[in-house]
Amino acid sequence: MDSLLATDLKADSARTLLKALADPLRLRIIETLAEGERCVCDLTTDLELAQSKLSFHLRVLKDAGLLSQRLSGRWVYYRLEPGAIEELRSWLGAVQQCCEKTAPPCC
Repeated sequence: MDSLLATDLKADSARTLLKALADPLRLRIIETLAEGERCVCDLTTDLELAQSKLSFHLRVLKDAGLLSQRLSGRWVYYRLEPGAIEELRSWLGAVQQCCEKTAPPCC
């Protein structure tokens, strides 16, 4: 499958991003952050999660490169990393182009 990847994103990176996005709770976090940067205190309330559970999922997303964080006083704010999303979109586009190619006639 590596021959598909004419984009900057390598197959291993795509797997990491897709694995991070495979969890329904992490998708909810991504959808929430798509509306803009949020404080972790707001995320716990909006998503109705314990901070420990939320922190685990935020770390997975951050480690995958999908989120960045900034500190303001004692609060941590998270936001999406558009570059990671664009890289994944480009990789999926390359996969789609391969799927759309006409297969050579057999025999």
